[in-house]
Amino acid sequence: MELPKRAGDNPIAVELEEGKKYAWCTCGLSESQPFCNGLHKGSGMSPIVFTAEKTETKYLCTCKQTKNAPFCDGSHK
Repeated sequence: MELPKRAGDNPIAVELEEGKKYAWCTCGLSESQPFCNGLHKGSGMSPIVFTAEKTETKYLCTCKQTKNAPFCDGSHK
């Protein structure tokens, strides 16, 4: 299987909490999109871990083609 796998065709709106760490799935295999659930193990890929700068709604990429990971940049279009 070629990775990353396209996990969706649209971004997912997520309410991020200031100071909280998140792990964004980069492989597309997670069943907890857009977040990592560990299914990448053995694939050579790993999640992008980031800390929310403020409490706000952000749109996280599911197509895995964004150039602004983990945030959607419209690459799914």
